[in-house]
Amino acid sequence: MPNQVLTIEPQNELRFKVDSAGLFEQGCTTYMRLINPSTDTVLFKIKTTAPKKYCVRPNSGVLEPNSKVEIAITPQPVYVDPNEKHKHKFMVQSVIAPEGKTNIDQVWKEISSDQLMDYKLKCVFDAPRGANLNDSGDNDPQNEVTKKRVAVPEETKPVTKTSTLSKPENAENDLQWANLEVSLLREEESKLRQENLQLKEELLRLCQAAGGDGRMNRPHSYGPEKSAQVPLMPWIAVAVGMAFLGIIIGKYFM
Repeated sequence: MPNQVLTIEPQNELRFKVDSAGLFEQGCTTYMRLINPSTDTVLFKIKTTAPKKYCVRPNSGVLEPNSKVEIAITPQPVYVDPNEKHKHKFMVQSVIAPEGKTNIDQVWKEISSDQLMDYKLKCVFDAPRGANLNDSGDNDPQNEVTKKRVAVPEETKPVTKTSTLSKPENAENDLQWANLEVSLLREEESKLRQENLQLKEELLRLCQAAGGDGRMNRPHSYGPEKSAQVPLMPWIAVAVGMAFLGIIIGKYFM
């Protein structure tokens, strides 16, 4: 395998910032510079052991003689597993472009492994002071979620106590409403009793007026049957009134 023809900066490692929870800091981009000091056109590709956790732009291209390019490597906002912190690496693959070849994809397919030039860089994570990115998983966000879930019942206890204390107030209000309803019903009962007495007095007065001499409605009678029915009319009115009164009383007190 030939030696790498490109000059790569930085030479050994790429550094990335990580917060105290073990997450990549958003918008924190690391740059890698590729320089072609030769007189040949060089094709390059950037590869990583964790492709889902980094965005590399550009991840491939062409470097003309005595030219350079900056590669922007932006970590995704994902959790950095402490068990993988020593496994993240980048590799720069390059090959001298054959003369007369214009299809770059075709060149990468046809090139043999002994013509490839590789260069590897390791990843280093810079955590804030006091953060401990170790293998114990103390900074695992899942552990933080578990802690929060454990704390939830303790936070809800005061709410439970508050709801318990409010019950006597509700019971007192219900008692007040019940007393008020009883008072209203008693007033209605008194009114109905008075109306009942007035109705009885009126019925009694009508009965006395109708049965005084037995001939009050005689000028309007045309036969013995009709004259006999006249005294019964007040009693029918009494029966209807009493039935109506019983319906009203039953409506309010049943």
